[in-house]
Amino acid sequence: MDEGPVLDDPGRSGSARERDQGSGSQSAKRRRRRSDRDEGLPPSVVDELRRSTAPGEARKLQAGLQSAATAFQAERFRDARRLLDPLAKRHPGVAAIRELHGLSLYRLGRWLDAIGELEAVEQLSDTADHHPVLADAHRALGHEDAVERLWDELRRAGVGVEVLTEGRIVTAAARADRGELPSAIALLEAGPVDVRRPATHHLRLWYALGDAYEGAGDVARARALFRRVAAVAPDFADVERRLHALA
Repeated sequence: MDEGPVLDDPGRSGSARERDQGSGSQSAKRRRRRSDRDEGLPPSVVDELRRSTAPGEARKLQAGLQSAATAFQAERFRDARRLLDPLAKRHPGVAAIRELHGLSLYRLGRWLDAIGELEAVEQLSDTADHHPVLADAHRALGHEDAVERLWDELRRAGVGVEVLTEGRIVTAAARADRGELPSAIALLEAGPVDVRRPATHHLRLWYALGDAYEGAGDVARARALFRRVAAVAPDFADVERRLHALA
């Protein structure tokens, strides 16, 4: 599996964990195209299941994975995990199953289990696309060195701008957690801040930078960043509340 995740996971990464905007890549968006013939799973996932299982089993496995994906998309993460636990045990070499299993565990706060699954996915698929999620799980566990190591690997990995930006946000948040606000701000400012046609990852970067500025006491810059976010997406996370609090 070499084109990105089964789902564009909403994630929990960044400087404000209540936000459920998420990490992903351009390739992940391509794979979200649905195929009515194959029960809604991306064609590359269907191909992987067919290659990895006997003909009679592939269709059943597709149905199970699709049910889990539907539960995940509806944010029924416990249901998704319940469906995926036995599939992941029976098919440890199928990256699509291990991936969705790992993301479900991540969304349930099962940090160590999620790390194990997503590290296996990256080995199977030879990508670094899940480094931001891995970093956020390590951040939750207080593994500061692991977060920095993953960021160093990610920036050298040649990943897409969305994944790189997500990693930047997570790493900056970890630095802010330990009181290193100047370093967090510098890291965020080095990202794609000045864009004319912002995508979701740009909004997330602006929000994270505004959050960092507010933490550093620079209310004017924080307000300006939150206003930029609200001008594009008024319902983005809690940006309206943040603006009101800074008025």
